[in-house]
Amino acid sequence: FNRGVDFRELLASYATTGFQALHLAQAIDEVRRMRAWRLSDEPVKDDDRDELKDPKVRAETRCTIFLGFTSNMISSGTRESIRYLCEHKLVDVLVTTGGGVEEDIMKCLRPHYIGDFAFKGAELRSKGLNRIGNLIVPNQNYCLFEEWLMPILDDMLAEQKAQGTVWTPQRMIKLLGERIDDPSSVYYWAAKNDIPVYCPAITDGSVGDMVFFHSYKNPGLVLDIAADIRGINSRAIAAAKAGMLILGGGLVKHHICNANLMRNGADYSVFINTGQEFDGSDSGAKPDEAISWGKIKADARPVKVCADATLVFPLLVACAFVDEARGGAGGTSAAGKGAEPGRS
Repeated sequence: FNRGVDFRELLASYATTGFQALHLAQAIDEVRRMRAWRLSDEPVKDDDRDELKDPKVRAETRCTIFLGFTSNMISSGTRESIRYLCEHKLVDVLVTTGGGVEEDIMKCLRPHYIGDFAFKGAELRSKGLNRIGNLIVPNQNYCLFEEWLMPILDDMLAEQKAQGTVWTPQRMIKLLGERIDDPSSVYYWAAKNDIPVYCPAITDGSVGDMVFFHSYKNPGLVLDIAADIRGINSRAIAAAKAGMLILGGGLVKHHICNANLMRNGADYSVFINTGQEFDGSDSGAKPDEAISWGKIKADARPVKVCADATLVFPLLVACAFVDEARGGAGGTSAAGKGAEPGRS
C-alpha cells in the first residue's frame, strides 16, 4: 500500500497470505487451468474417435465447464457476473434452482431493493415486502411475474397438445430466456448462446406456484424431468475434460457432481460456499468426499473456498475469466495463463 493501490498486486498477495485468501488464489488458478486445457495437450490415443485425431479438432476441443449457483446468487448482484459469463460463452452448462430462474426474470420486470438483515419480518409482511437477507423483494414483483408467465404456460400447453412437444425444465427455461428478450437477463444470454440450463427443482418457488395455479385454470401441462437428467448426464459423459464451478450447496452442487460421477469424476473443481462438514451434509462436504464417490477424479486438484460467494466470485471472474481473456496477469500465480478469450 505504500506504493498506492494496485489490485493485481493485492490479489497476487493472496497466494502467500494463507487461510481463505490462499484458497481463493488456488481457485483462480484451478479455473484458469480448466479454461486453458485443450485436447491437443494430450497424446492421441488408439481408441480416440477418428475426428478427435485431427490436430485442428484437438486444438479446438476444450474443457466443458459446469457452473452451478443457488437462487440467492441471482437475488444479489452476483447475477451480473453470471450474466457476463453467459454473454461471452465462457461456461457451457448451468444448473440452478427454481428461485434462480424466476428472480432473474423478475429483475427484468421490476428491481429488487437493498434492505437490512435487521428489518422486522412482521413489519415487512404488513407492507407486502419480502426479505432475502439484506435485500427486499416487493409482492408486486411476483404479481408482475405471474402476469408475464401465465400466457407463456398457456402457449406451452397449446404447443404440447397441437404438436406433441415434450417440455422439460431446460426447454422451458430456454423459452423464458427468449421471451424476456432483455440483455440484462442471464437466461436471455443462455438461450442466445445455446447454453443449457438444468433446474430439477423448477417447481420449488414462484414458478411452481404459477404451474400449480395454471393446473386449475388450464390443466394438462407436463414437464419431463427424466429427459433433463439424460441431458446433463450425457453432456458430462461426452466431455473430453470436465470442470465444476459451484456457488453454494444443496441441489445445484449435488446435481453437477452426480452428473460427473457418470464420467468417473470431474477433472477440475471449485466449490465456493460457507457449509461445514460436521453435520454430514453434501452442501458442506469437502471435495475429498466427492473423490470417494467418484464425482471428482482421484488425481484432481480441487479447491473449496469457505466464503460468501458475493465477496469472492466477482474477484474470481475478474482474474480467471476477464483478465485472462485480455492477457492480464490476473493477480495470482501464472498457472493456467494463456487461455484464449471467449469460447465461441
